[in-house]
Amino acid sequence: MEKATMVLEGGATRGVFTSGVLDYLMEQDFYTSRVIGVSAGSCNAVDYVSKQPGRTRDCMIHKEKEYNYYYGFTKFIKEKSLLDMDMVFDKYPNELFPFDYDTYFASEMECEIVTTNCETGKAEYMTEHGDRSRLMKLCRASSSMPLISPIVNIDGVPYLDGGLADSIPIHRAVELGNKKVILVLTRNPGYRKKQLSRASVRVYQKAYSKYPNLVRSIVSRNRNYNRTMEILERLEAENKIFVLRPLVPTVSRLEKDYDNLMNFYKHGYNLMKKQYGELQRYLEK
Repeated sequence: MEKATMVLEGGATRGVFTSGVLDYLMEQDFYTSRVIGVSAGSCNAVDYVSKQPGRTRDCMIHKEKEYNYYYGFTKFIKEKSLLDMDMVFDKYPNELFPFDYDTYFASEMECEIVTTNCETGKAEYMTEHGDRSRLMKLCRASSSMPLISPIVNIDGVPYLDGGLADSIPIHRAVELGNKKVILVLTRNPGYRKKQLSRASVRVYQKAYSKYPNLVRSIVSRNRNYNRTMEILERLEAENKIFVLRPLVPTVSRLEKDYDNLMNFYKHGYNLMKKQYGELQRYLEK
């Protein structure tokens, strides 16, 4: 096990790139002592700790209708969710694509799942070491995108997508103490988030009127994200962190096309394979 921290960005279905990266690393029996997952990155993170190559890929890329987790418009109105989160975080891990809870909880790796506390608007770095249901609830909260997924209550506290408060927890990774940080992004080089339109801000304010701190985090997300990108790009140029990001056009965050998703997954796998030697040299410095 490498004494390093792996940081996994979210991005919904763009997370298939990350799953390709991790599948190659798992095939090499390459594991880090810590991993931090944000949003879709949290799903990748737990499958990495449970040592299940291919699981995230299989959950996200399939043609069979019985595995579909997208609701239609009518169901969206009824469920107030565009995605069947019960399917993804209950039926998948416990029936269709079994999650290896035993390996996960027995692992020496430290895994943190990033969520956003709706009341404070701040990121929380959450862990679970024995409760199967709570572990999946953490992943669900971390992956619950605003407006299209309902709020998730954990221990009586409301949570949403971890990326709202800390999209790329590089500061958290440094704070944890490992000198080596491996960062897997799901956006292309040079990407910057755009400021929300006034109309979008009003939608968020209306939808989350009970959570003004959450709204503030959503509205300021682009500024925080872009500042973080500037910092990590400087650290990358100084060879203080290792960054892997897609070098082909990314898929959309709710991509459904099987071939597009599979090609993006393969890009992550092949890119990690190509840069594996460079990663080893970074760790040896």
